[in-house]
Amino acid sequence: MPIVLVVDDSAVDRRLAGGLLSKSAELHVEYAADGPEALARLEVGPVQVVVTDMVMPGMNGLELVREIVEKYRGLPVILMTGKGSEETAVKALQAGAAHYVPKSALHHQLVPTVESVLAIAKEKHLQQRLLSCLSRSEFAFSLDNDPELIPAFISYVQNVLTNSGVVDQASSIRVSIALEEALRNAMFHGNLEISSAERDGDPEVYQRLLEERLISEPYQKRRLATTVRIETERATFVIRDEGPGFDPTKLPDPTDPENLEKVSGRGLLLMKTFMDEVAYNSTGNQVTLVKNK
Repeated sequence: MPIVLVVDDSAVDRRLAGGLLSKSAELHVEYAADGPEALARLEVGPVQVVVTDMVMPGMNGLELVREIVEKYRGLPVILMTGKGSEETAVKALQAGAAHYVPKSALHHQLVPTVESVLAIAKEKHLQQRLLSCLSRSEFAFSLDNDPELIPAFISYVQNVLTNSGVVDQASSIRVSIALEEALRNAMFHGNLEISSAERDGDPEVYQRLLEERLISEPYQKRRLATTVRIETERATFVIRDEGPGFDPTKLPDPTDPENLEKVSGRGLLLMKTFMDEVAYNSTGNQVTLVKNK
């Protein structure tokens, strides 16, 4: 059973996050009251993911991320961000954190985020040797509007990418998260035309809307055209949806700390933080992501 280590100096917040995670029968939760205690726990035995607060006395979340990245490469760290910690959280993502969840959205976002990061990391370990002899690859898919295809696609790409030597294990998880965000944006916002407000609103209302769009025209027949080119020095991903598009010049700057608490901009922030290049076409229905070696 995967072990999730929750790190927070506030006993109330620590137990809140742990309580949410404990509702999943697939997770075992352990606790640390600060960064040094978390590092001491990691020395005892393996942990599959760390969930940490940003603002803590002594060693803050950014410093903890740096220590984990240096000593436990490949161990994903998920940040819990609150008001006042936005700028530090951006630096922590740049330093190697795998994901983040605003504290205001813990009830809806924490468990799915942890499960998503764990799934990506697990697939990485299970299939790492599959493509060990591959040095160059280019392939394309036309994906249906089926959310279940996204993890399978990412798993395949992740194995090719890592075994090509373009990225290491830690970077491959971050690239996979950025790619997942791009695919979900293209599928839900592009092909299915579901807005951020609708997607992050009432879960039951969103689920009904999603089920309706998946069987209705013109949404049903739309596809995601995805092209992946992996070379010795870089990997390039092109994702194109068949939706109406948008004006990319009107996108808010996701790296501005003031926008970090806005769940609607989380995908773009992760894409820009984890990739070396992110560019949209003029109509906004195609995004190109580049990761250099």
